[in-house]
Amino acid sequence: MALELRPNCECCDTDLPPESLAMICSFECTYCADCAETTLAGICPNCGGELVRRPVRPAAKLVNNPASTKRILKAEGCKPSRAA
Repeated sequence: MALELRPNCECCDTDLPPESLAMICSFECTYCADCAETTLAGICPNCGGELVRRPVRPAAKLVNNPASTKRILKAEGCKPSRAA
């Protein structure tokens, strides 16, 4: 199963095309680099896991394995995680 490559930051709704710098946790929660660093301090607010750089899928592979179009946004905004 391929990585989902979600299209937006869950915090601020910034578009995150497949080639962009995005941060993810092991559950594929997805954030822009700015929110991941400044708001979340590198920790996923959903699971408490580490946020790491999302790999870039080569453009040729996007043909048969396209990025997701399902947008996920935290209506209440993001707050740093207290989960462990």
